[in-house]
Amino acid sequence: MKPRHFLSLLDLSPAELKQLIARARELKALLKRGELHRPLVGKTMAMIFEKSSTRTRVSFETGMAQLGGASLFLSPRDTHLDRGEPVEDTARVLSRMVDVIVIRANSHAMVERFAAHSQVPVINALTDLHHPCQLLADMQTFIELCGDIAGKKAAWIGDGNNVCHSWMQAAKQFGFSLNIAIPKGYEPNASLVAACRDHVTLLQDPKQAARAADVVVTDTWASMGQEHEKAERTKAFAGFMVDAALMKLAKPNAVFMHCLPAYRGAEVAAEVIDGPQSVVWDEAENRLHAQKALLEFLLVGNKK
Repeated sequence: MKPRHFLSLLDLSPAELKQLIARARELKALLKRGELHRPLVGKTMAMIFEKSSTRTRVSFETGMAQLGGASLFLSPRDTHLDRGEPVEDTARVLSRMVDVIVIRANSHAMVERFAAHSQVPVINALTDLHHPCQLLADMQTFIELCGDIAGKKAAWIGDGNNVCHSWMQAAKQFGFSLNIAIPKGYEPNASLVAACRDHVTLLQDPKQAARAADVVVTDTWASMGQEHEKAERTKAFAGFMVDAALMKLAKPNAVFMHCLPAYRGAEVAAEVIDGPQSVVWDEAENRLHAQKALLEFLLVGNKK
């Protein structure tokens, strides 16, 4: 039987995603009560990261330890992937030794090739196209603090990057609408927009996007690997900072989200990210709980 992979939010059904979020909240409550839950004793997770990470690496390693399993971290200098070994060969070998593989890669196509030849579940920990684990935490955070997100309105302000793509897929899977305000030339992937067209609206005016929104989201204007474009992007995104004036256009109880790291004074004003509507620290913490639920789901199914 082929393993279940988690390369994008579309790899799970809407019902499975909702079940996973509910389970993440249960696991969070267990941890807060100090109750041990160790269904992954004897299991090993391998992490292959081509890009740097803070929240993703720490949350996956900590989560695996709390679930009773072991983990090993492989940077590019630790494997033969960057020395000529085909991705397919690494996948075939590694998946005979470990129980789940978490990959942060430059290319989404590489992760798809790896998963196609793996005997165990593969989890996308960020690629150029998607960041689905972040959206699990984001959905958990909104539902915890604001209730069901179905039928609500979200506003994405900024670059049409991998996190934006996952927000689009979340809108489709969880049943909410997403306004994307973005400068011309920085739009999200056209085919992904088309696949989510019933839930996504592209705009160029941040004020129009944020009006009456239940949640306002942004991300850094220059993602990893785009540092050389920073000056050009800073100029292009002038007027796209999420500040207090923009948040006032959203609903009074709207929340602000950011996957971090954040650059105060660029994509978001300090008064917003450090203000009362910001839930970014809850998002960051919920990476741990949502990913624990994902590991449990992929390795032991619905057992509790």
